[in-house]
Amino acid sequence: MEIFGSLQALGVEGGTFLMFAMLLLLLVTGIPLAFVTLLVALIFAVGWFGPMAVPLITSRVYSFVSSFVFVSVPMFVLMAAILDRSGIARDLFDAMKLVGGRLRGGVAIQTIIVAVVLAAMSGIIGGEIVLLGLIALPQMLRLGYDRRLAIGVVCAGGALGTMVPPSIVLIIYGLTANVSIGALFTASFLPGLMLAGFYVAYVLIRAYLNPSVAPIMEADTTPTSEKIKLLKGLILPILVVIGVLGSIYGGIASVTEASAVGVLGVTLSTIIRGEFTLSLMKGAALQTLQTVGMIVWIGIGASALVGVFNLMGGINFISQLITGISDSPLVILLFMMLILFVLGMFLDWVGIALLAMPVFVPIIVDLGYDPVWFGVLFCMNMQVSFLSPPFGPAAFYLKSVAPPDISLGEIFRSLLPFICLQILALAVLIAFPGITGR
Repeated sequence: MEIFGSLQALGVEGGTFLMFAMLLLLLVTGIPLAFVTLLVALIFAVGWFGPMAVPLITSRVYSFVSSFVFVSVPMFVLMAAILDRSGIARDLFDAMKLVGGRLRGGVAIQTIIVAVVLAAMSGIIGGEIVLLGLIALPQMLRLGYDRRLAIGVVCAGGALGTMVPPSIVLIIYGLTANVSIGALFTASFLPGLMLAGFYVAYVLIRAYLNPSVAPIMEADTTPTSEKIKLLKGLILPILVVIGVLGSIYGGIASVTEASAVGVLGVTLSTIIRGEFTLSLMKGAALQTLQTVGMIVWIGIGASALVGVFNLMGGINFISQLITGISDSPLVILLFMMLILFVLGMFLDWVGIALLAMPVFVPIIVDLGYDPVWFGVLFCMNMQVSFLSPPFGPAAFYLKSVAPPDISLGEIFRSLLPFICLQILALAVLIAFPGITGR
């Protein structure tokens, strides 16, 4: 029995160092984050407290997966999966041609607007980038757009699902930080549009300073009857967005209920469009199982690890370390943003939210900051992580559907101006918290 509790001899400092070293070592071997966190949690639970501590892990895990709001996650993923398989996104993009018109950089701006609408429909990131990579990127390249501008617009626009409600990142943050998800949605709406506005402004400035990077589209010869038909492509997506966000903001439905409304809306849209098939629904269901399974397993592992770390006194130790770096709340906040930025270069956002937020949110509250506002900052920070090398998932999503001559290195280089815009947006939110309405 001496081995049980032997880790305790290391003390909180030594135990924390050993835990993080084990996490890094196991992650480098290629084992998925979910299983790494679960394994380390089990080793430390038994090694620090003895075998009787194992039930503590199961109770911690149960409280995470039994949350009613968590039901909205598979619903929004299912919405995105159905969208992936329908022609709604393609028709939406075609309809937006009428808005872009003869504006220089119009197709890039049209892509960003479509990205915002798709984000407001489902809140999923990967599917959006793949959709835009298949629909928008070939058109921009065909029209002679600068390759890097076209690549950056698709990746950065597709990643807006992190910020624009109903964002799954906000839902997971709300569950972890124990704050109202409805309040998070309300607070993130304007910042999400602000970031999209930064992208549009960047495209326009680049296009008008150097007209060769974004040629004007050829004259529109589409007959009026075809234009009316194209405009019909806007109706169903807008109705779904109104159904989801309107029911939440109008106080008619909770986030979970609104997610069910969204699934019903997207399914009815495919029926009206004559695209509904059993194979479409089966494919969407399997994709949902795969995505949500990953989120649940990361949640289980991270919940267990944070629970054990908390019992060890590790969260208090880390809190004291962070708050000890300065007497200024702003400096501590910026230090947290830096930690999140570095973590985002190597870890999945789900893991970051579930591992870091139980430590960061209590500190934020003690410093007198609003946890809802901090949630919006966290999501904006995760925007950067989606684009930043070496593991920025947006680049890999686009690479999977991009022309073979576009390398991963070129994609990452194309994203640098958009990463700068995201950091600018984060700085604006820190400087002017009133943008979130908090």
